[in-house]
Amino acid sequence: MLRYLTGGESHGRILTAVIDGMPAGIGVSPSHINRELKRRQAGYGRGGRQRIEEDRVDITSGVRFGKTLGSPITLQIPNLDWENWKEKMAAGKGSAAAVTRPRPGHADLAGALKYFSRDIRDILERSSARETAARVAVGAAAKRMLALFGIRVLSWVVGIGGVSYRAGAGERPEELFSRAEGSVLRCPGKTATSKMKKIIDLARNRGDSVGGVFEVAVTGVPPGLGSHAQWDRKLDGRLAMALMGIQAIKAVEVGMGFEASSTPGSGVHDEIFYGYSGKGCSYWPLERRFFRKTNNAGGIEGGMSNGEPILLRAAMKPIPTLYKPLRSADLLTKRPFSASVERSDVCAVPAASVVGEAVVAFEIASSFLEKFGGDSIREVRRNYRGYLKQIKSF
Repeated sequence: MLRYLTGGESHGRILTAVIDGMPAGIGVSPSHINRELKRRQAGYGRGGRQRIEEDRVDITSGVRFGKTLGSPITLQIPNLDWENWKEKMAAGKGSAAAVTRPRPGHADLAGALKYFSRDIRDILERSSARETAARVAVGAAAKRMLALFGIRVLSWVVGIGGVSYRAGAGERPEELFSRAEGSVLRCPGKTATSKMKKIIDLARNRGDSVGGVFEVAVTGVPPGLGSHAQWDRKLDGRLAMALMGIQAIKAVEVGMGFEASSTPGSGVHDEIFYGYSGKGCSYWPLERRFFRKTNNAGGIEGGMSNGEPILLRAAMKPIPTLYKPLRSADLLTKRPFSASVERSDVCAVPAASVVGEAVVAFEIASSFLEKFGGDSIREVRRNYRGYLKQIKSF
């Protein structure tokens, strides 16, 4: 079973992630992970912290000479701003004024009540989206494994602040991703990007923030990942949970998503054909096979991958820390006040899309290993080849 845990606070000394269950023999190096961390920190509308530090990973266990060992992998990302916070965040003796003013839209009040804490910093440090840097590092390792089987996890932004981008008919995920990588907002459309930037500038001038929508596509996925047999083994359910677990994500769609609820069944369900599809993929070359001409299901039917690209969409709410503060009430005095401001982004949707890639990559890798697992990547390959041979003769 592939699993991971993260630890660390936003202004603590270090962020840590431990991955357990990764097979031996996968090529992983700090440079692979650092590239993904850099992508997470980029994007128009980000706040001041991205200029303070450049995230870099230190691999402290589970990898030797650039290859995974099959033992737990430990990833650490130092917080370069730690020197300014070591007194306030000390594990031993230290000092800091208690934060007693909860910010609307954050975990502050709910966390303080749950953990009976009179100092909200005990809550906000861990609930911060800074934690997603550790998840991006984990996802980078998962991507390295998936790449060995021709599986790619790609993302792009399709909406910010009410401005939307819609891909043209027939545009492939690889094309959209390539254009997105050259955009400061990770949006494939130049006109839409320009309009989105204006929306962000307007929000910044008003002391406000904006949210948006991003898409994640997984290509090269064979049919049969996940299961219909139990609710918690359904692939779409696991992917939705992974995306909803990202800070500020409020909705997730698979394939047509909400649109399917208002469309007749004849326009929703993907018809099945057998023959030459005219398009090959990493697991199935140009051969006669079952295929679909549409992909409204988003590559998942009955909780299982069906061989088409997996298509997901996630909606991110506006960042709740505003430079034009909202009203709240003090924990101790119960008096009203205008919520305090910590360093914040105006828009973090491009960064969220990179985090989305990471969490989706991990879940796909986990499902892949559940079906084809082995202690070494050589064993996994052997199991995978046997499965492909089986379904090709079906």
